[in-house]
Amino acid sequence: MTTESAPATTPEEASEYETVIGLEVHCQLRTQSKMFCRCPADYASAEPNTYVCPLCLGMPGTLPVINKTAVEWTIRTALALNMTIPELSKFDRKNYPYPDLMKGYQISQYDMPLSEGGWMDVETEDLGKRRIGITRVHLEEDTARLLHRENEAGERFSLVDVNRSGVPLMEIVSEPDMRSADEARTYLVQLRQILRYLGVSTADMEKGSFRCDANLSLRPVGSTELGAKVEIKNMNSFRGVHSALEHEVKRQAEVLRSGGTIDQETRGWDEDRQITLSQRSKEEAHDYRYFPEPDLPPLSITSDEVEELRSQLPELPEERRARFRSEYGLGDFEANLLTEEPSRADYFDQTIAKLKDPANAREAANWITGDLFAQINKDPSHPDVEDQRIRPEHVAELVGLIVGGDISRSQARTVFESMYETGDDPAKIVEAKGLTQISGEDALSPIINQVIGDNPDAVNDYRSGKEAALKYLVGQVMRHSRGQANPAQASELLVSALSE
Repeated sequence: MTTESAPATTPEEASEYETVIGLEVHCQLRTQSKMFCRCPADYASAEPNTYVCPLCLGMPGTLPVINKTAVEWTIRTALALNMTIPELSKFDRKNYPYPDLMKGYQISQYDMPLSEGGWMDVETEDLGKRRIGITRVHLEEDTARLLHRENEAGERFSLVDVNRSGVPLMEIVSEPDMRSADEARTYLVQLRQILRYLGVSTADMEKGSFRCDANLSLRPVGSTELGAKVEIKNMNSFRGVHSALEHEVKRQAEVLRSGGTIDQETRGWDEDRQITLSQRSKEEAHDYRYFPEPDLPPLSITSDEVEELRSQLPELPEERRARFRSEYGLGDFEANLLTEEPSRADYFDQTIAKLKDPANAREAANWITGDLFAQINKDPSHPDVEDQRIRPEHVAELVGLIVGGDISRSQARTVFESMYETGDDPAKIVEAKGLTQISGEDALSPIINQVIGDNPDAVNDYRSGKEAALKYLVGQVMRHSRGQANPAQASELLVSALSE
């Protein structure tokens, strides 16, 4: 393996070139069974080679049967990405020899995919809002998995785990429309959000259910001709994709600026060394000898079936963000945080449904995105909002106590911490801890009179025009009341008393 150091070229130095990026995303569908047989598709916790059958193993004489749910989920995904659904689609055999391909071919789709011609809008700070074309979304079967090992004698060998073979795999191919690593990462993040909102995939990049290959080239600014394309593989996180693309832009710019040429090849991302390394040349496209899968019938998809699937689409992330902003007055920051995951958005909606007054939605959003998310970030063992002891009705009740003047905000934080630990109702915690807020002239006047009598210097300072003295006196009221006085009422009553 050749060692290559990272080039010193900066993005500014590379500005004479335009970056052209296209992404190919493979996404495992979370169906109960595999694409063409009844074996379980959820193989994550299974022992190697236990979720298999003669069809998974590529045994002669076996016949595949199409997983209807996988087809419907692929069409639903395509509709969410503004794709066109052709009336006729078919499966093909993609032939190539590789140890993880049990039959010697992969059942995929070639010239008649399930969808084509879609788009997704993405927005980045540098490039603004731009539309990224999506060439196609099609369906195929996943391959087996190779496990590379080394024994005590230093001999290397590979094992084959067939559990993954045949899992429904959806491929989403973009147009070469992305112009920066930031834009590519934003596209991937939004795509994962859509897949999770649809419920068709876990889309977990670190666990292999969401895999990305990138095609990148540079061309002189103003040129419309594509440069030599480099395919980048082995990127296992969004950060990895971003880092690999940034590195490759710098590397190619350095080669071009020094008078060299870019080889069309496949390169792998080395996460530890933060560089791409040449894996194999790709001077010509592979001849996969595609031909129609003879054991599967063509798929005929009527317009009525398409519209039925369209009607099943949930409220997607961008639609939900827009609703949270328009209906509840949330800012972009809160709306984006609450819609990162469908479970978060559901939690917020459930909280709003429990509020006595929807006008307090922003107050609820602040407690969820602030205090609740802060607690979740401290405890990575329970990262999902739906796993927390604090339920939506608890947040709604806490907001009601604050807005109603029953507890102060400082008391509310004490109540919140106790809710997070115990899962008890806020009212129960308030009663148990004696945190009811002291309010009203009858209850506060004795405390205020005592504070005025005990602090003649601060009283004189206030009467001589020093406004800071009032804050000190309010603080003394809070201290005497052990934090239970209503601070707004205490301030008003102090001003009234000091004016006499």
